[in-house]
Amino acid sequence: MKSSPEKLVKKHQELTHTDGAKVVSHVQRSQDEWILNTVMIEGCEIAFKYKRKKLYNNLKGQRVNLTYYPCKESIAGMEFDIMKVVRIKVS
Repeated sequence: MKSSPEKLVKKHQELTHTDGAKVVSHVQRSQDEWILNTVMIEGCEIAFKYKRKKLYNNLKGQRVNLTYYPCKESIAGMEFDIMKVVRIKVS
């Protein structure tokens, strides 16, 4: 049984849910046995990241529903704000 985004957000206060966000960029790259996906959303300068075992359809131009939480990522000693995606679905 899959849980609804509303139940997830209610259970975990740090989660945020957004409906109908337009994807302007979607990049997929291999990282060990995972495929790391980075999505940029229209009107937002922060990257949304998630991992999958398989390649995903290209989401560029699609509208998606996202459930995510803010996170920091350190690259070469510099910290960047990212959004860690828990759930993504084409709307």
